[in-house]
Amino acid sequence: MIKIQAAMPAVYREASAEELSHRIAAAKDALGSRLLILGHHYQMDEVMDFADARGDSFGLSRIAEDSTAELVVFCGVHFMAESADILTADHQKVILPDLAAGCSMADMADLDQVETAWAQLAEVTDIERVLPITYMNSTAALKAFVGRHGGAVCTSSNARAVLRWALDPDENGVTRADKVLFFPDQHLGRNTGVELGYALEDMALWDPSRRLGGLEETQAKGATLLLWKGHCSVHQRFEVSQIEEFRQRYPEGLVVVHPECSHELVVAADASGSTDFIIKYVEAATPGTAIAIGTEVNLVKRLADEHQERVIECLDSEVCPCVTMSRIDAAHLCWVLEEAQEGRIRNQITVDEETATWAKVALERMLAII
Repeated sequence: MIKIQAAMPAVYREASAEELSHRIAAAKDALGSRLLILGHHYQMDEVMDFADARGDSFGLSRIAEDSTAELVVFCGVHFMAESADILTADHQKVILPDLAAGCSMADMADLDQVETAWAQLAEVTDIERVLPITYMNSTAALKAFVGRHGGAVCTSSNARAVLRWALDPDENGVTRADKVLFFPDQHLGRNTGVELGYALEDMALWDPSRRLGGLEETQAKGATLLLWKGHCSVHQRFEVSQIEEFRQRYPEGLVVVHPECSHELVVAADASGSTDFIIKYVEAATPGTAIAIGTEVNLVKRLADEHQERVIECLDSEVCPCVTMSRIDAAHLCWVLEEAQEGRIRNQITVDEETATWAKVALERMLAII
């Protein structure tokens, strides 16, 4: 459940950057140890400057879980705040500065669609031999679905381990499943499957808008990896031609991309990995190296500022930031902090008890695997 968002007073939008910065600092100081501000790597600097911790979505939720702070302000998007609410204690309140900060990828798979897909699969295959795996970039309701049906959550860092858990035989030669329904990002599923040695022919794209995902019955039965037709709107923008253009300018340069990018792009790049992988890849590069990065531009700009001894640029020179992530700005952060200072909690994210219980099962399975 989400509380209805009250309208942010115009005074916050009209305030200067300097005034907002001063007021955020004052509110943060006043709230003291009661407050924890979490900043996802894709956030703008005007927000990230006040974050107590930076990280990816699940890493930040684990930080919230270990915190004693009463107020957890998650500067990210909706599904991230849901995960933090699932993991934190009952007395902790998770706040999303702007409820409009969603995730287009997460919105590409909803519970009704997944339940329909599951029912249709049960008509043509042994559903007991199918495991649902959901990417962290999904709603709490989908994480709960996965928990109820024996599956697990995965991140871009551990997707290989989770798919191996689902499909590889154990010491007795027994596998948990014959196939996986992987949602909502087709590209992470495809890239991870190829890394594990599966051929593209072992995979089929499931289109939730069509009966049986748009597949013939033989395709649905034969595929090991059923990949949901979803994607990240930012990572979808990167193209192989951009890598070729970069290599013309920097023949010795390196290209690193996120596995939410297309398979063709991942193959053309020098390396692919999670946000944390990309950060470490840049840090490990020799000073003077030119590096093109295929991920969200706010992170790329921050890495360029922090590693000026390297030439770092976004693979797409015209790439836009994650639009929904950018809804979290200094004005909204200032508003929710000052309201909290006055005892008014705005934009609290709460997940109902049953959904949270089953979603936590799926998350705990993931943690047991890795």
